[in-house]
Amino acid sequence: MTTTPASYRPVRVDAVLDSPLSRWLWLVKWILVIPHYIVLLFLWIAFVLVSIVAFFAILFTQRYPRPLFDFNVGVLRWSWRVSYYAYGALATDRYPPFSLGAEPAYPARLDIAYPERLSRGLVLVKWWLLAIPHYVVIGFFKGGCRAGWCSLGLIAVFAVIAAVVLAFTEKYPRDLFDLIMGLNRWVLRVAAYASLMTDEYPPFRLDMGGIDPAGRSRGSVGSS
Repeated sequence: MTTTPASYRPVRVDAVLDSPLSRWLWLVKWILVIPHYIVLLFLWIAFVLVSIVAFFAILFTQRYPRPLFDFNVGVLRWSWRVSYYAYGALATDRYPPFSLGAEPAYPARLDIAYPERLSRGLVLVKWWLLAIPHYVVIGFFKGGCRAGWCSLGLIAVFAVIAAVVLAFTEKYPRDLFDLIMGLNRWVLRVAAYASLMTDEYPPFRLDMGGIDPAGRSRGSVGSS
């Protein structure tokens, strides 16, 4: 696996905590985002198919075709904006745009540096074998259904706690926001690595706060 100094990571995840926030809108956001969930269902099917095509392209050419890369970055961006609005953070009341683009005016942003070359060897193992330790960790962050029972992940639990505090105090706890961002940042870095978009192994580290302290990209990022 490839590692780099903490001063550089190819995945940058930034967000701004909006203020003021509605005290009660979070109770119905699960309804408001249903149109996004429907679109994202089809986008994620396409994401998987594109990743399979990219796998073979990398295996034979060491390159991730740029149009395919930009599309998958767009799906991750869209997903991150919806998650930030809904129960991945509940940190904005601005409705997410239906867009694969960068949308720099939206408070949740994601950029991934385009890799000029990727390892043929790593593409065979990083998405399943090397990423297993991270899958175990982010399983606790995201939750899910296993062996017939379902559970909320830490991210959703902390987001709801922040919303309850907001409902009674009119303030979103800043320390809790920083922690939620660190957890989401970890998940998105792993998603980019497992999706073959980078060879840089994600750090086992919570980089908390709205501004990514280790996301200064070398080179180009996914296009708008």
